[in-house]
This record gives sequence, structure tokens and C-alpha cells, in this order.
Amino acid sequence: MAHPLFATKSVDKLRADAEFAYGLKRTLTALDLVLLGIGAIIGTGIFVLTGRAAAANAGPAVALSFTVAGIASAFAGLCYSEMASMIPIAGSAYTYSYATMGELVAWIIGWDLILEYLVGAATVSVGWSGYVVAFVANVTGWKMPATWTSSPLVWSEAHRHVQFTGAIINLPAMLITLFVTAILVVGIKESARFNSVIVIIKVAVVLLFIAAAAPFIRTENWHPFIPNNTGTFGRYGISGILQGATMVFFAYIGFDAVSTAAQETRNPRRDLPIGILGSLAICTVLYITVSLILTGVVHYSRLSVPYPMALGIAATGVRWLEIAVEIGAIAGLSSVMVVMLMGQPRIFFSMAVDGLLPPIAAKVHPRFGTPHVTTITTGLACAVAGGLLPIDILGELTSIGTLFAFMLVSLGVMILRLRRPDIPRSFRVPGGPFVIPILGALFSGGLMYTATTHTLIRLFAWMAIGLVIYVVYGRKHSKLRRG
Repeated sequence: MAHPLFATKSVDKLRADAEFAYGLKRTLTALDLVLLGIGAIIGTGIFVLTGRAAAANAGPAVALSFTVAGIASAFAGLCYSEMASMIPIAGSAYTYSYATMGELVAWIIGWDLILEYLVGAATVSVGWSGYVVAFVANVTGWKMPATWTSSPLVWSEAHRHVQFTGAIINLPAMLITLFVTAILVVGIKESARFNSVIVIIKVAVVLLFIAAAAPFIRTENWHPFIPNNTGTFGRYGISGILQGATMVFFAYIGFDAVSTAAQETRNPRRDLPIGILGSLAICTVLYITVSLILTGVVHYSRLSVPYPMALGIAATGVRWLEIAVEIGAIAGLSSVMVVMLMGQPRIFFSMAVDGLLPPIAAKVHPRFGTPHVTTITTGLACAVAGGLLPIDILGELTSIGTLFAFMLVSLGVMILRLRRPDIPRSFRVPGGPFVIPILGALFSGGLMYTATTHTLIRLFAWMAIGLVIYVVYGRKHSKLRRG
């Protein structure tokens, strides 16, 4: 018999559990899932982090950073699709790890996903705040005070520690978080409708940016396409492309969030692969196109701002389009927050159902059919993080958590193919059980290796806290351990 720490949940039991929703309403279609994925993927990555990765890491070659991140995401997306079609249950990589690598690994990845979604939504809220400040200044001429619209903390690369900026709190970031939390408490279908409308708006704005800014490209801004490395790892050159890919990997976590809605999907075995791969393919093409145009219109050294696309349009002189892009970015980032803040409570929900977290985390609202307790709790935590922390720290933490989850899911597909080849799979990773899963794990692990030392330290510190909670509570109340 396997040691309890490494005992896996029965895949057959998980597949049976997937037929029940534990009070959650099955209302989402394949189109809803594609739009949810696009809602999460097209957001901070394209509206905010494109500029930061270009300015700090890759220069115009940020398009190659998106390509590398997109390839790694494609490998992981294929693995997610097989897992989701086979085990269509809420919990995402947490559930998949529980079925393949045991309770301890499942706890680690679940705790990692909690960090990923928390800081992911907080990162988006900070980007949202930046575009709101730019929009208000463009429309009214009034510049909102930085004291109330920026983080009181900033990471200093020169001194290698956090410094105070003199600001008090990022109030707009907190307010949008609380607003989205309220929407998510009301209901998943209502949230999906809200998301679908915004996705249409922001995709239209992205296409408008591509069409309007392309004629203003100055090819000299692309030379050199890969700037020479400054002597520091990650500052341009090949290492800059790789570290830029680690930074923008944040942009691809949308399809992971799609899989957390498995038990609210009408036909999850068919619809989840469509939602995951469909949204990933559409967004990767848009990312690469936008990054090429943006660095062609504005020199990459000027793009380290919270609103790079608005800066790109400003360089064209088309004022009305600048305002339209800001509106699209504000709407787009709002929809990303809907998906991020929808995913995290459902990770809590799955872990509580397994007994690893207190039962209150699995409570479902009797009227709205949503996990309201965890939605409100995570919303408040995210609001505090977005109000206090700078976008650089938040974005790097989200990316490293995402890469860790992708690596474990890729390995999980290979393990289940070998251990349980008999389980029906409506979608199979092409090329057999080894090639794509191994490539997915290697790409994700390799990009984790290029992360900054301080980002890795923060990740391990978070994991240490999680292991203490597991030892004190989780392992004693685990339903798997108690039979």
C-alpha cells in the first residue's frame, strides 16, 4: 500500500465525482469556455507586461519571448486538454496531480495555484489602475494623485530590497477587485455573460490597434532586434528573451482557469479541450502581432509604463484611438480579473471537499450556487495585495507559479498514460505518452530556471507556509487518509 503522502485519488472515483456538481450549476458551453479563456489570456500580458518585458529584458525580441512562452503553453495546453477530458472536475492542476502523484504533491500544487491566482488578479488590478489614471488624464486633463493610485512599495534592483515610494495605497486597484468579487458571488453564468461582452470589446480594440498602428511602424526601432546583453543575465540578448518569456508567461494562464470551471460546464469532456486550445491559439497570434507592432511604433526603452499600448497609440497622434485603447484595456483587464478571481475560490473549494482545508471553504451559496465564502475571502486578500504591492513583484510571482503548475500537469499526463491506459480519453495528446509531456515539463522547468533569485525565494517561502498548514491541518483531516 502506498504511503499516505504519496497515495493517489482513484481516477475512477474522480470521474464519478465529475458527474456531480456539489451544488454548483452546470451552465457553461464550449463558447463560454473559449471566451473565458480569451478573457483571462488577453489582458495584463498584452496591455501591460509587453512593454515591461521589452524595456527590461528582450527589446523588440519580446515577440520571440511570446513565441517561446506560447510554445511552452501549447505543450502544457495539450496536456491540460487530455487531463480535463479524462477528469472533468473542478480543481485544475491540483486535481490532476492528486490523481497521478499523490496527496503531498497535490497539496503543493494546490497551494501554488492559490498564490498564482491571488497575485495574478492583483497584478491585473494594478495594470487596470494604470490605464484608468491615463484615461482620466486624457479625457479630463486631471491627473489623479499618485499618492492614492500607486503602490507604497517598490522593488529596488540597485539596493536589492523593497523601498517605500511615499504613496499611501493604490485605491483604484482595490475598488475594481471588490467590484469583481461582488459579481462573482452573484453567479457563474452572470459572470460569464459579463465576461463575454467585455471580451468582444477588447478583441475589437486589439484588432483596431493592429490596423491603426501598423502604418506608423518605423523599422529603425527594430534594430537591433535582439539588443546586446549588458553583462547581466536577463538584460537583453538570448537570456533576456528567455527571462522575458518567463515574465510574459503570466499572460497564458487563461486556459488553466478554464479547467477550474469543469463542474459548471454542460459537457466538460468535449467542451474543456475546445475552450483550452481554442483560446490559446487565438491569443498567441494576437500577442506576437501586437508586440511586433508596439516595438515598431515606440522604441522599446520607453515602454516600461503601466499603459504601453496607449503610449503606442499616442505616438501615432490619433487621439480618439488612444482613448478607445484605454477603454478597451480597462474593460479587458476587468474580464481577466473575473476569470482569475473565479479560479482561485474553486481551488479552495476542491481542497476543502478533499478535507485538506476547513469545510467552510466548500460552502456553496443556497441561492447563487457559488462558493461565496472563499470568493469573498480571496477577493479581500487580492484587494490588499493590489493596493500595496508593485506590479513587478506580482507579475513575476504569477509567472513562476504558472510554470510550476504546467510542469506537474505535463508529468501527470505521462504518468497516467503508463499507469491507467484503460481510462477513456475523448482527447489524447498527439505523439504518444512521452514526447509532448516531456517537452512541456522541460520548457516550463527551463523557464522557471531563468526567473530571478528573489522570485524563487518568494515562491519557496510561500510553499514553506503551505507545508506548515498541511502538517498542522491538512494531513489530519484528509478524506483520502481517513478512507
